[in-house]
Amino acid sequence: MGQTSCLQQLLVAILDSMRKQEVRMGGEAGQGHGAGSPAEQVKALMDLLAGKGSQGSQAPQTPDRTPDTPPGPHGNALPSGLCPIDSRIQRHRDALLSKVGGSLESGGPSSRLTNLLLVEGLTDLQLREHDFTQVEATRGGWHSTRTIALDRLFLPLSRVSIPPRISITIGVAGVGKTTLVRDFVRLWAGGQVGKDFSLVLPLTFRDLNTHEKLSADRLVRSVFPHAGESGMEAAALAKVLLILDGLDECKTPLDFSNTVACTDPKKEIQVDHLITNIIRGNLFPELSVWVTSRPSTAGQIPGGLVDRMTEIRGFNEEEIKECLEQMYPEDQVLLGWVLSQVQANRSLYLMCTVPAFCQLAGSVLGHLCRHRRGPQDAGLWPPRTLCELYSWHFRMALGGEGQEKGKTSPRIEQLAHGGRKMVGTLGRLAFHGLVKKKYVFYEPDLKAFGVDLAVLQSALCSCFLQREETLVSSVAYCFAHLSLQEFVAALYYYSASKRAIFDLFTEGGMSWPRLGFLTHFRSAAQRAMQAEDGRLDVFLRFLSGLLSPRVNALLAGSLLAPGEHQGSRAQVAELLQCCLRPDVAVSARAVNILHCLHELQHTELARSVEEAMESGGLAGLTGPQHRAALAYFLQVSDACAQEANLSLCLSQGVLQSLLPQLLYCRSLRLDANQFQDPMMELLGSVLSGKDCRIQRISLAENQISNKGAKALARSLLVNRSLTALDLRSNSIGPQGAKALADALKINRTLASLSLQSNRIRDDGARSLAEALAANRTLSVLHLQKNTIGPVGTQRMANALKQNRSLKELMFSSNSIGDGGAKALAEALKVNQGLESLDLQSNSISDAGVAALMGALWANQTLLSLNLRENSISSEGAQHLARALCTNSTLKNLDLTANLLHDQGAQAIAVAVRENHTLTSLHLQWNFIQAGAAKALGQALQFNRSLTSLDLQENAIGDEGACAVANALKANTALTALYLQVASIGAPGAQALGEALSVNRTLEILDLRGNAIGVAGAKALANALKVNSSLRRINLQENSLGMDGAICVATALSGNHGLQHINLQGNHIGESGARMISEAIKTNAPSCTVEM
Repeated sequence: MGQTSCLQQLLVAILDSMRKQEVRMGGEAGQGHGAGSPAEQVKALMDLLAGKGSQGSQAPQTPDRTPDTPPGPHGNALPSGLCPIDSRIQRHRDALLSKVGGSLESGGPSSRLTNLLLVEGLTDLQLREHDFTQVEATRGGWHSTRTIALDRLFLPLSRVSIPPRISITIGVAGVGKTTLVRDFVRLWAGGQVGKDFSLVLPLTFRDLNTHEKLSADRLVRSVFPHAGESGMEAAALAKVLLILDGLDECKTPLDFSNTVACTDPKKEIQVDHLITNIIRGNLFPELSVWVTSRPSTAGQIPGGLVDRMTEIRGFNEEEIKECLEQMYPEDQVLLGWVLSQVQANRSLYLMCTVPAFCQLAGSVLGHLCRHRRGPQDAGLWPPRTLCELYSWHFRMALGGEGQEKGKTSPRIEQLAHGGRKMVGTLGRLAFHGLVKKKYVFYEPDLKAFGVDLAVLQSALCSCFLQREETLVSSVAYCFAHLSLQEFVAALYYYSASKRAIFDLFTEGGMSWPRLGFLTHFRSAAQRAMQAEDGRLDVFLRFLSGLLSPRVNALLAGSLLAPGEHQGSRAQVAELLQCCLRPDVAVSARAVNILHCLHELQHTELARSVEEAMESGGLAGLTGPQHRAALAYFLQVSDACAQEANLSLCLSQGVLQSLLPQLLYCRSLRLDANQFQDPMMELLGSVLSGKDCRIQRISLAENQISNKGAKALARSLLVNRSLTALDLRSNSIGPQGAKALADALKINRTLASLSLQSNRIRDDGARSLAEALAANRTLSVLHLQKNTIGPVGTQRMANALKQNRSLKELMFSSNSIGDGGAKALAEALKVNQGLESLDLQSNSISDAGVAALMGALWANQTLLSLNLRENSISSEGAQHLARALCTNSTLKNLDLTANLLHDQGAQAIAVAVRENHTLTSLHLQWNFIQAGAAKALGQALQFNRSLTSLDLQENAIGDEGACAVANALKANTALTALYLQVASIGAPGAQALGEALSVNRTLEILDLRGNAIGVAGAKALANALKVNSSLRRINLQENSLGMDGAICVATALSGNHGLQHINLQGNHIGESGARMISEAIKTNAPSCTVEM
């Protein structure tokens, strides 16, 4: 018979045996956990963090019930394809529930675990770097935006695809992989997910490590060791899912290139060979296999064999808060303090996106807040570095602080002895396990490293090392989290280096001619720099941190001698900085050296780069140490998390060395760096990488030609992260525009492209028009100052008739003329997507405006129209007015610097009175006088939508100002009024002052460049005493003199709303300026003044 028949017989035998035997469903009731000592609290926390003990003998069990009682509302549901022959399937489900716990915590799995990220393979960062480095480099963010629900994890993605056979779920240490498996098994046993599977067989690599050789037959039976043989004929089983949890804990790496094929399910072979053959499909090809692993280890399985890869994301900001709330549900003050400490430390916050780390950090910070420290510890909290946090955790575990009242604290000698014994017992195990990539230990391992099993029973050891029963009755040990193994390993290395006369990494018998701590530290640093997978990075951070004064004070007496090695700090700092060699590129190892210096509290190098960035002096820092420090600062800086601004400061050599680290910047500004085409080749290779997280990049004002544009275009063919590209003020020309346009036909992520001032001309516009006809993601396109004429505009207009995604088109400072305006008008009649159109300075006259306004009768999407600096006269204004009377969507209209005169402005005023949607109207520099101002004033008394009106540089005079002022007494919508250089004198200012005494909505008033004088200043000052809405007022260049300025300044004593006032150019003098400045500081301390 074939393998399918063999597997069916095997599984039926298991189910038949289960029917014949009693499945024990009872168990001892769980005991509640009280407050306990700090050591007990840490132990309870570590039990929770470990998670992987849930399938061992100490796993929670469901309450006793009869074998026929279903576990829940779905208990009787049988998967399709199975006949209800007695309760075999139900008994199997009950057996799983007894192992993983019968109920879901808090009502069900978190959304993180029920919605996994769909990923398309592993990135270089995931394959090569430490888990901490992955979190730090990506700033706790996740690349994929596609998710898949847990109940669809093994279903086809579409109607034409097939279910995956091999699925892998990756996640950094502590993110919840085993919790996910446990939740899935529990939900499957309850009939809620995986209904297509007849049987789910969960195994861990901790279990598999106990076997040297194993057959596929025994592998399946090992899940249920009491299953016997049965003569039953094979039943028609639908599907079986084999779960292999924790590939990163497999004692032998999987080697798919050198494994001999095996098709005999009864043949015993090495466990790693068995797993390899099952994944290849040589054994049990009908099985579905689900593997969980840390990212770096998942790369052992060739991508061609993986049908589906998913990733568990870490906590987001809200989930971090929820996690801490669950830890301290009844103490809001404590919760607030813990949360504030997490948010204040960016490095700590990033690591708290890992659930296990968040639990550990929350526990330590909560302990620090609850238990008051003595005077000797006043300067040691809160923890600022990783090593300080783990040192506090170590002190909690020692139980030497925070004892309950009435209990005697252990003596310092007892603490010291317990700490040193623990480090001696577990440290060597942790250190050599780390060096050999070994994270799970068994009794033979413990004996090989001389670990006393009796010592492992101590409360202190149990806070770090977890014990778990395997399926073959042996015991597995592992550290509750990888970082705890690294911390204990560093403690051991630090302690052992005092007396070791040989290399601790090799334990060779040859002694070194130079002994001492520095020699051993140099060896550790060299090993860490040479480890391509970064597995010693965090170990080296901890080792460096143990030399910091704060950590020494924390552990003094319990583990470290007071002041120990403090004389070596400067030498260690120099040693670390010497590791920063002038390599071509700044590696993750180099960035880790800066983390080590931070742990050492030697921050001079990082601080020098930070100060240079703030002062604009970064161009002078070009050495390898400064490059590494810059890469580190880009990673940890709050400001750089939003945007890394490296404009005007980078040479091509510095940028080239930084490229590997720039991959992870979300927003990157590289303007005005004189970059040429060769740099675009390099930058294009970065943008093409699978690791690339850059979302926005600006390369404005460089020296990029069509060759550089072509290099960037090639990257856009494969890039899936970039959403905004700014290439303004380069020289890409028509050929560069064509290359980018061809990329846009394929690219599906770029949403914003700026090609301003690139001389693309009509040919470039034609290429972009072809792209717009096919592209459905680009929403912003800037083509200002590109010498595009009517021909190119016609092509763009034709594309807009088809395109529905473009929202903003900036076409200013070209030469489209009335012909181009008419073409765009025809497009607007059809297009229902464009929201903003900028046609500033395009030689458009009344004929072109008439066509555009005709389009507004039909268009229902355009929100903003810029017609500044064209040739629109009063005739064109008539067309504008008629359109505004009917259009109900346009909100912003800019007519600055046209030829409207009073007649045209009066026509628009009539439209403003009737229009109910326009919010912003710019009429600056249009030869408008008092007559039009009066008309606008009358319109404002009825209009309820306009919030901003710009009449600057129009000679409306006092008469016009009075008309507008009268409108302000009734108008309740206008918030900004611009009257600069409007020929307004004291009477106009007095009228405006009266209006401000009544008006409660105006927030901005700009009167710069008028002549209101002292009298006008006094009128406005009186208004400021009662007005509460105005936030900004500009009285620059108004002949106020000292008297007028003082009137305004003293009036602010009763005004608490004004935030900014400009009094420049009013002949106040230095002494007057000081007096006014003091008066404003006294009367309105929150108001800023310019003089």
